[in-house]
Amino acid sequence: MKNYVLLGLAIIGLSTAKAQEKTATQLYTRPKLVVGIMVDQMRYDYIPRFWERYGNNGFKRMVNEGFNCKNNHFNYIPTKTAVGHTSVYTGTTPKIHGILGNDWYDKEEERMVYCTEDASVASLGTTTDAGKMSPKRMLSSTMTDQLKLATVSRGKVIGVSLKDRASILPAGHAADAAYWFQGGDEGHWITSTYYMDKLPKWVAKFNKSNAAEKYNKTWNTLYDINTYTESIADDNEFEGPFKGEQAPVFPHDIPKLWNDNGKFDLLKGVPYGNSLTVDFAEAAIEGEELGKDNITDFLAVSFSATDYVGHRFGVSAKETEDTYLRLDQDLARLFAYLDKQVGKGEYTVFLTADHAAVEVPSYLESLKIPGGYFSKKEFYDPLNKFLSETFHSDKLIKNMSNEQIFLDQEVIKSLGLTSTEVENAIANEIKSYKNIAEAYTATAMRNQEFTHGIAHSLQMGYNQNGSGDVLIILRPGYIPSTSRTGTTHGSGYTYDTHTPLLFFGKGIKHGATVKRTEIPDIASTICALLGIEFTSGKSGEPIQEVLE
Repeated sequence: MKNYVLLGLAIIGLSTAKAQEKTATQLYTRPKLVVGIMVDQMRYDYIPRFWERYGNNGFKRMVNEGFNCKNNHFNYIPTKTAVGHTSVYTGTTPKIHGILGNDWYDKEEERMVYCTEDASVASLGTTTDAGKMSPKRMLSSTMTDQLKLATVSRGKVIGVSLKDRASILPAGHAADAAYWFQGGDEGHWITSTYYMDKLPKWVAKFNKSNAAEKYNKTWNTLYDINTYTESIADDNEFEGPFKGEQAPVFPHDIPKLWNDNGKFDLLKGVPYGNSLTVDFAEAAIEGEELGKDNITDFLAVSFSATDYVGHRFGVSAKETEDTYLRLDQDLARLFAYLDKQVGKGEYTVFLTADHAAVEVPSYLESLKIPGGYFSKKEFYDPLNKFLSETFHSDKLIKNMSNEQIFLDQEVIKSLGLTSTEVENAIANEIKSYKNIAEAYTATAMRNQEFTHGIAHSLQMGYNQNGSGDVLIILRPGYIPSTSRTGTTHGSGYTYDTHTPLLFFGKGIKHGATVKRTEIPDIASTICALLGIEFTSGKSGEPIQEVLE
């Protein structure tokens, strides 16, 4: 009997030890490579909308093998490119990370500033100033920064995108490199001296190849255009043609349009720009030997051509449908390359977007759905008249940009007024103006707590040191534009906030959820997966359902 008892205790002890070992290994997952994918201007409904036309190895692979967050949203305003990329990687909102737009009015410098401009660095790979960029305006750490800290800089971090801001901001402050595409006559991938003194040999070699030149070819539909049933007629009044085109229709003769549309810059506005991005991303994986050891590396890739196509052609264009079918093939190619170079099951991927987009407002109007255009002139002229009559000055507004009004505090003081007085007067006045839904003051943003709705999103994007004095919300479906073709983004309405969020690969469960997830949750989820410290400005929480 004693022997049986001892044997039983031994089995229990062994089982306990194995359980403890299993628990210990579940504290973190160490993929050889994390690949963060951002698709610029991708709406969530592009997944179900084009689902039947996608292949099995791109979007479908991520959904079928990974985890699909179907109700993923931005929780702040403005939904702009630079802000979106920063929020995904910092795990917080503009309130904390300080990137307030692609460009914004800087109250200290008293001028418009660009999100990544940096006059203290020099360009590499170009004869222009396009490389004078860095992440210095970003005020909190990124998940890529946290990986550098956790690995004592042994883990490599590389950012890749056609856009400088979409490469620099995700790569973070401590990145090994961020690369972006310089068009015009050059057609080169470039960087800045913020990261290095000279381009690596593999980048110089890539720039000398014909990788970009080979995409100077006609853009026709991938499949028979008559099968593109998820989009409206090809020739319509809601899309903008390229310069030199008579109509915005297929085929688009890229070689013929080349010189009139910025030469290599034209590649940014067609799906070939995404293919070129994959070409360079693969070169980066090989050139930097990413994922070749057990120390986790990070590749941040952003596909920007989708944004340029959306702005020109809109949500329901055949060009947009074709761009996503081609992107699906590019993703499949990238995943197959990762399988070969890093190893299937040895890497982790997430895919999301920096914002979504509204249907072209003129198209909404044609269907009698609310939507339209906001005229800055029609707004500013009566407002300035009101201020002159009320406060006897036409110099109270210093700047108006990004649907925000910046007041001249010195003029306010000289008139014996307070900022709060003027803010309240303006907010109350403009609520009745054409196509204005709401207006909020900086005083309210600082002193009240909004817990839901548009006001909450506005507050999450309000930065005390950088945001304006009066914040304007347009009516749903309305955009600030003088053009009636193409689309844009920036609001807190669901058409701008609802974006895909897919995870797959090492450490990721298979499944889906319709529970609301928010953009700041992504960085926290990846940090939890890797077992590294959260970002310094963290406001999101790990999505528990995603992680094994």
